[in-house]
Amino acid sequence: MKFSFAWPSALRNNGVLCMNKRNIDYIGRCNPRKFYKRVDDKLTTKQLALENNIAVPSLIGVVREQHEIESIPAMVAAEDGFVIKPSKGSGGKGILVITKVEAGRYYKPNGQEVTPSDVYRHVSNVLSGLFSLGGNPDVAIVEGLIQFDPVFDGYSYEGVPDIRLIVYKGFPVMGMLRLSTAASDGKANLHQGAVGVGVDIGTGKGLHAVQFDQPIEFHPDTNKKLIDIEVPHWDFLLHTASKAYEMSEMGYLGTDMVLDRDKGPLLLELNARPGLAIQIANNRGILPYLDNVDKLGNHNMTVDERVEYAKKHFCHSAQL
Repeated sequence: MKFSFAWPSALRNNGVLCMNKRNIDYIGRCNPRKFYKRVDDKLTTKQLALENNIAVPSLIGVVREQHEIESIPAMVAAEDGFVIKPSKGSGGKGILVITKVEAGRYYKPNGQEVTPSDVYRHVSNVLSGLFSLGGNPDVAIVEGLIQFDPVFDGYSYEGVPDIRLIVYKGFPVMGMLRLSTAASDGKANLHQGAVGVGVDIGTGKGLHAVQFDQPIEFHPDTNKKLIDIEVPHWDFLLHTASKAYEMSEMGYLGTDMVLDRDKGPLLLELNARPGLAIQIANNRGILPYLDNVDKLGNHNMTVDERVEYAKKHFCHSAQL
């Protein structure tokens, strides 16, 4: 693979936010340490979202102790599929997706069978902290399966796409659609090989697409043209992301949402340390948008006003 590099000055001139500046000027300054549990613990986030009338995937159960692991078959017996995830996991690690349950046998999206022993071992690893932030003991969340919205047919392979929005002081400033691939094993994490499509904040339409940080035009498994996509329920997604600011009291935030065929937009999780690859997917830096919000000073805008401001000033055609 051929790599190319840019001078730091060139990145600054193009408004690219680097990791050190993100950590010091935005995460360190805007995200109070005392509120981190609200976003680092997915079970806490889910409870907060429900209290704020934000829809989330259904909760089937929670496994907190090793002796509870053998209760999982009874817990999921009536489900067509389910998802097991660590409450304090990150980067998509430790998520087990079962899309078919048949006669007590479980199957992953690629058709591979997962035995009950495999499930027990996986959940045991979750409880021991194998996938959690800092390696601390964790709990396993068992959730209902997201039903794939047909609007994404051909845009994703063996997995449900999710929508990442960066929210700064309550303003959605940059968006990205993450599409699973064969390389990512059905997961939507870019570092695992998923496709990232930058999305226009003003319209929800695709702008630019990348895989492994390289521009691409078509989905590698389905050959669908990526920038033709337009995310439905766009205004609702912007409003949900903006509301997460008041809910979490975190100033610099990543919101991850999905579209369920039957339930519509659902909040998956929040991220206090959202990655920087969203800038590559959008083919532009995020700093001009963050600076624009800072120039507003102490505003008292409502969620509706912030969303309208974002659509006008952070859309693809806006000049900052």
